[in-house]
Amino acid sequence: MQCNDSSGELEKFRVRRLELLDKNKGFIELLQQLTICDSVSDKQFEDRFQELSSLGDDHVIGVIEDQSRKIVATGSLFIEKKFIRNCGKVGHIEDVVVDSNTRGMQLGKKIVGFLSDHAHFVGCYKVILDCSAENKTFYEKCGFKQKEIQMVKYFI
Repeated sequence: MQCNDSSGELEKFRVRRLELLDKNKGFIELLQQLTICDSVSDKQFEDRFQELSSLGDDHVIGVIEDQSRKIVATGSLFIEKKFIRNCGKVGHIEDVVVDSNTRGMQLGKKIVGFLSDHAHFVGCYKVILDCSAENKTFYEKCGFKQKEIQMVKYFI
């Protein structure tokens, strides 16, 4: 992944919000390039899509499709509402993935920028994410810096 944009290539690709029809454009298959993502039925997809859509600006999934209308990049942002910092808000970026055939085209930068801009627009005082050590440099190029230590406890 790279984050610095040095060409007009990015203008060919537009980030937009996830739409219901994106399931048939390879959205689930793209997520499978990132992590464990079992097959999702049309009903499951529609139910989860409606649930997330009902959250409005508090949960946004951005996608980029290529010229053939296949989803080639995605990422999500959810807003955590807090009591600290004058009842502030924190944006959490998750599930950023670019199709293996389109990596190196700055699409990750577009997704992260879209999500970060949205967090700023809705009044978040910061946006945070977790990443693997191999992606640290990419996110640093996107303006993020390492802070603290991530801990996790899985239930499955």
